[in-house]
Amino acid sequence: MVYRVVQWSTGNVGRHTLAGIHARPDLELVGVYVSNPAKAGRDAGELAGLGPLGVTATGDAEAALALRPDCVVYTAMADNRIFEALDDLTRILRSGANVVSSSPVFLQFPDGSLDGPVREAAREGSASIWVNGIDPGYANDWLPLSLTGISERIDQVRCMEVLNYATYDQGTVLFDIMGFGRPMEDVPLLLQPGVLTMAWGSVVRQLAAGLDVELDGVEEWYTRLPAPETFEVASGTIEKDTAAALRFEVRGMRHGRPVVVLEHVTRLRDDLGPDWPQPAGKGCYRVVVTGEPDYTLDLQLLGSDGDHNTAGLKATAMRLVNAVPTVVAAPPGLLTALDLPLITGRGLLP
Repeated sequence: MVYRVVQWSTGNVGRHTLAGIHARPDLELVGVYVSNPAKAGRDAGELAGLGPLGVTATGDAEAALALRPDCVVYTAMADNRIFEALDDLTRILRSGANVVSSSPVFLQFPDGSLDGPVREAAREGSASIWVNGIDPGYANDWLPLSLTGISERIDQVRCMEVLNYATYDQGTVLFDIMGFGRPMEDVPLLLQPGVLTMAWGSVVRQLAAGLDVELDGVEEWYTRLPAPETFEVASGTIEKDTAAALRFEVRGMRHGRPVVVLEHVTRLRDDLGPDWPQPAGKGCYRVVVTGEPDYTLDLQLLGSDGDHNTAGLKATAMRLVNAVPTVVAAPPGLLTALDLPLITGRGLLP
């Protein structure tokens, strides 16, 4: 069976999902929606850095949905436009199209506070939606849950992202949301009270559910380091004494101790925070299961261009693309990783 797919946005992740859709013989790209007028009318392959694909991007959302796709791959940013993204998703679902999406990330395992309209739209359209990626996503759902399957006793599960973001060319995320390059006394959006829990609390709740553990609550912690001198990253300039490294934890608590922890160690230079956890290779996702026995699993990332951040974007993209057939076949509703079977890639080189 061949599934008809519409790609929604062609940014850092969307250009990789376009390449992934093109690479799978069971997926047919029938349309591309873009919000940037400068991209409308251009060939999808050109937007993805591929050769011509014969599909022209449109800025008309209704025209894209009128193509009656089996699934929409939604990769528009939602970090600074959560309610607009929720409106997009409900509109798509009501049209009858299934959705695999990289955002808003809290929908990967929602707490019931903002997911009501999405669930209702899925019912109305008799469609399914699955939000996932690499983090939140595979690096802190199936990867750690699979590892716990060889444990006798589990005292704590810790999921870590240890990456240098210097080559991640997304100024809105780095500067406006994460607060890099901003004065240390400024508290950016990501570190406002409750935001870390809104973004990654779903991770610890889902892991706890997968392990049949009832949490007493979720706590946040973070620390930052300043730039020792002015330097450049892909997104711009980091001035001396502004924020240049961030470490945070979202802790699922039970009986006064953290039992499920999501930790990020984010640097803009490798020499920052030498006493903080260090990556395996150029960058990694790490799972540490403490118990009997203790396990540490490192997933190293490296793109064909030699950049670990490219690999991270590709991983998020392909987590979605490879799930399209499974999500289309699933019952209508808002799905989580706990609802779906193992998702694999498609095909091997001859």
